[in-house]
Amino acid sequence: MSVEDAEILKERALKFLKNAERLLDDGVYDLAAFNLQQFVELYLKYKLFLIAGEYPKTHSLKRLIKEIGKFLRKEQEVREFLEENIDRIANLENAYITARYIPTEFERKEVENMLEVAKKIREFVDRL
Repeated sequence: MSVEDAEILKERALKFLKNAERLLDDGVYDLAAFNLQQFVELYLKYKLFLIAGEYPKTHSLKRLIKEIGKFLRKEQEVREFLEENIDRIANLENAYITARYIPTEFERKEVENMLEVAKKIREFVDRL
């Protein structure tokens, strides 16, 4: 992967975020949740590539965040961030499987919470 490829990841991530916000406004909560998960996953992989030159092939947002902390030697900050946000991050992780494979409905507030934590994750990793 090249730096140009990484920039494509970033741009794609931002498109997922924009699409999620639009879907949330339109009341399409399952797809909004899925798009938010994709935003965070791709954004974290983009950041990891910039930091480490690679990223693990995983959908686990917690693992990706921990990897960023490891490479930046910010494990304690990452641990604290995960502890403070673990429930919402877990919901965002679960959106990947749930929105794709399990017939379930999301409530607006759930997706709003996912949007909030997705933006919080981005801000956090950008500050590290």
